[in-house]
Amino acid sequence: MPTEVKAAVLHQVGDLLEIETVEIDDPTPDEVRVGVVGSGLCHSDLHVIDGSLPALSLPTILGHEVAGIVLEVGPQVQDVKIGDHVVAGINTHCDLCHYCSSGRTWLCERRLAPGIRSDPMTKIRSGDTAIAGIGGMSGFAEQVILHRSATVVIDPDMPLDLAALIGCALVTGVGTVINAARVRPGETCAVIGCGGVGLNVVQGARLAGAGRIIAVDLQASKLELATRFGATDVVHAGDGDPVEAVLGLTGGRGVDHAFEAIGIKPTSEQALAMTSPGGGAYLIGVVSPGVNLEVPGLDFVLNNKKLCGVRMGSSNMAMDFPYFVNLYQQGRLMIDELVAERITLAEVNQGYDKMRAGDQARSVIVFDSLRNS
Repeated sequence: MPTEVKAAVLHQVGDLLEIETVEIDDPTPDEVRVGVVGSGLCHSDLHVIDGSLPALSLPTILGHEVAGIVLEVGPQVQDVKIGDHVVAGINTHCDLCHYCSSGRTWLCERRLAPGIRSDPMTKIRSGDTAIAGIGGMSGFAEQVILHRSATVVIDPDMPLDLAALIGCALVTGVGTVINAARVRPGETCAVIGCGGVGLNVVQGARLAGAGRIIAVDLQASKLELATRFGATDVVHAGDGDPVEAVLGLTGGRGVDHAFEAIGIKPTSEQALAMTSPGGGAYLIGVVSPGVNLEVPGLDFVLNNKKLCGVRMGSSNMAMDFPYFVNLYQQGRLMIDELVAERITLAEVNQGYDKMRAGDQARSVIVFDSLRNS
């Protein structure tokens, strides 16, 4: 029987999210029902709200940075049980396709299917209207139905409102440093954009032992926060050409690794321009459809530079999520400092207004019905 839950629903691009009651189906044999405790507000969802990224279908429930408690499991699910504390990840995977077979589950050919269900039926509806989600998630709701591969069991001592950030901000930022760039001790890094993801690139570089970490942003408050996360130098992008500033800080050579965490054409091209010969630029921010980058071919080729797009930190969630929990519990990974405020589901629109203002890291929706379970 369908279960009624409260959710924040986007009906039209540019509109406010509406808090309403929706119906969620029972899980299919390979799915899990999770009671959401924490759900982070991410820029990717804001891009869908504002129209710079297309919604696959409307109405939709956004939210893809989720942690909670397992309430029900399908009969084919063997590695998750009722009562487990889990972090959900958008890297849903089938384990059968070419990419999964080669270990690159984050590139699964079926990852954009709604929960990679074995049947085409919707799992969320309001009356006769089917409601979509983002990446098979729909985290701005009291409960979610997830494919088994989207849930990773974690230590129950980990606070779930903080664990939610592991599913996107942490894995995208820290994961890119350790999995894609493979930063080595003593190397130099630049990070363009110091929001929730960029701050995690900074601390990922610190964890990797980078010798110099240069934070670049337009907000002085974010640059100050970046120094707390491990930045050794800061560049205010409004004070001049950030490429020239980074080159000046590195003796004209540039950095070994440049990370772009905003998702716009100018800063993506700046990331490549500030890399050293043999260095690499890693594009993490989601660029809007139709935007093409211009690469200076001669410099790119003769200086042996690399330009790499990175999806969700090139992460194997089953291994990386528990690793991040361990780092946090050891005091080596900063998560508390990422949370600017905890809000209710009814305050989600105000949370996105603050994100648009650009002066804080992350807001996290906390669902009180389960937070003390």
